[in-house]
Amino acid sequence: MSDRRAWVRRRLLLGVLQIAGLLLLVFALTEALPGDAAVAFAGDQPDPERIERVRELMGLDRPAGERFVEWVGGLLRGDPGVSLVTGRPVTEYLAVGFGPTLLLAGVTLVILVPLAVGLGVLAARREGGPVDRLISTVTLGLYAVPEFALGVLLTVVFALWLGWLPPTAIGYGTDPLVTPLVLVLPVMVLLARPVCSISRLVRAGMIEAMASGHVAQARRYGVSAVRVRWTHALPHAAAPAAQQVARTADWLLGGVIVVETLFVVPGLGTVLMDAVAARDIPVIQGLAVLFGTVTVLLNLGADLVAHRFAPRLEVAA
Repeated sequence: MSDRRAWVRRRLLLGVLQIAGLLLLVFALTEALPGDAAVAFAGDQPDPERIERVRELMGLDRPAGERFVEWVGGLLRGDPGVSLVTGRPVTEYLAVGFGPTLLLAGVTLVILVPLAVGLGVLAARREGGPVDRLISTVTLGLYAVPEFALGVLLTVVFALWLGWLPPTAIGYGTDPLVTPLVLVLPVMVLLARPVCSISRLVRAGMIEAMASGHVAQARRYGVSAVRVRWTHALPHAAAPAAQQVARTADWLLGGVIVVETLFVVPGLGTVLMDAVAARDIPVIQGLAVLFGTVTVLLNLGADLVAHRFAPRLEVAA
């Protein structure tokens, strides 16, 4: 028990260090962006005095270290700054875009986990048979299709040809829950690749577990096949699958940008695209910190789950 607690403390400390490194990296990268933000916001053909006044208002005349400390202090207080374009708090941009993005990612995960686990267990149970070969072939082929190409294909078939689903979220407001059909095509695209990778991991883990000594021992004691499969073999496959689910959740927040752009869903992807186009550094920094922090926390949770089910693996994302 003490070894486990020590491992958890080390992993938590690593997570804190990762977040600290993330803040430093985000600030350094935005500082290294080419061009001068003051010149960009001073207007067409600005005079040097106007540029200097803009630099002073934006705080660019102060040392980078001082601005970094002030920025980190604001983040700790829940204040990532204000938009350089509109003067609105960055938290407003994050709040507006986070809802649709979280909805898309949440619906995808709720469908993904049972679907991927079920397919993986079914393929492992029918190892080498027609069902196993069919699942493996379909998942491998589907994994090779890029999200953008799959999104276009599904839009053409289900929206343009059949007319069953709306092609984009345009005209349906900013709340996708008002018209749930808007979510169907984006969720299908987001599901495609993760369900392939996770189901294959579960299949491999289940096959390995079913051939292990502790499963054979359980069978000798007369444990039913269903119980052996779900309570003895599946936890063995849960460790790598849990880490893949965490990576998938992380990917959803980043990969959803492409899907939101394709289907015009007003989420964080739209906020990021607009901020990059306007060179709105505080909004870009806020989004980068949000994405990075979620990545660290998800991988931390996945490591804790994996260590709980398979402590001998000593995995670390």
